[in-house]
Amino acid sequence: MTNSPAPNGPHEAADGASGPPPDTAAGTGATGPAPADLPDPDDRPYLPWRGKATRTDKALAATLLGITVLLLLLWPLRPFMIASAPVALAFVTGSKAATGAVAAFAAVGEYPLWLALLAGTVGMAKFDWLFWWTGRQWGQGIVNMFAQGERARRFAAKAHNFNPWILRAAVLLAVLPGVPTALVFAMAGWTGMRLGTFLLFNLLGTASMAGVVVAAGYAAGEQGVELITTIDSYALWISLAIIVAMAYLGARKANHGTKTTQPPAE
Repeated sequence: MTNSPAPNGPHEAADGASGPPPDTAAGTGATGPAPADLPDPDDRPYLPWRGKATRTDKALAATLLGITVLLLLLWPLRPFMIASAPVALAFVTGSKAATGAVAAFAAVGEYPLWLALLAGTVGMAKFDWLFWWTGRQWGQGIVNMFAQGERARRFAAKAHNFNPWILRAAVLLAVLPGVPTALVFAMAGWTGMRLGTFLLFNLLGTASMAGVVVAAGYAAGEQGVELITTIDSYALWISLAIIVAMAYLGARKANHGTKTTQPPAE
């Protein structure tokens, strides 16, 4: 009787066929996860888009960043401009204080009253359509970024089930203090509101707010002008205080971020 030959290696199958073990480490014939299961390096949760950024994504993000930088740079100049160039300040920044200043000057005959209303309305509304576009372009990604707080997130999660008039009313009232304006406008684009509809309700809301501010500034009249000229006389010190405060807050935030990222000492 002949003995059966011994297996040639530790991985030879019982029927004589040999091959690598099914769970061999990577690089030695192992079967790892399929490429489709690997995380996408371009899928970053801190960006509103998913995948590789398109030209439109980059252009829209750069535009929003540029507007933010411009408004920050103009902030220390506001005390100077509110007396010497309130119309330009209202048009560029949408400042309610500048709109009221134009109305106060209109009360003493410096400007026509309609210019105050026009500058305030255009100044407040001119960039709002970009936030509508972020919702149309990036969808839930940008909505989640704008939704600060649990209540805002729950509101955003139900947006597609709302009656269209609820979002129209939200766009109309978005100019009121305390309303998360960017979130409301992005939700309008995300849920499919047409641009024409958005612009209509947006302009109605901003014109109403501008009308209230203009009425207050016009009623202040000469006293309002005196207050504005007083601000102008101290504009340099006010601007320096704004610059120092912005630098302090920026340094404090950066220092806090450094402390939170440092590993705990052993």
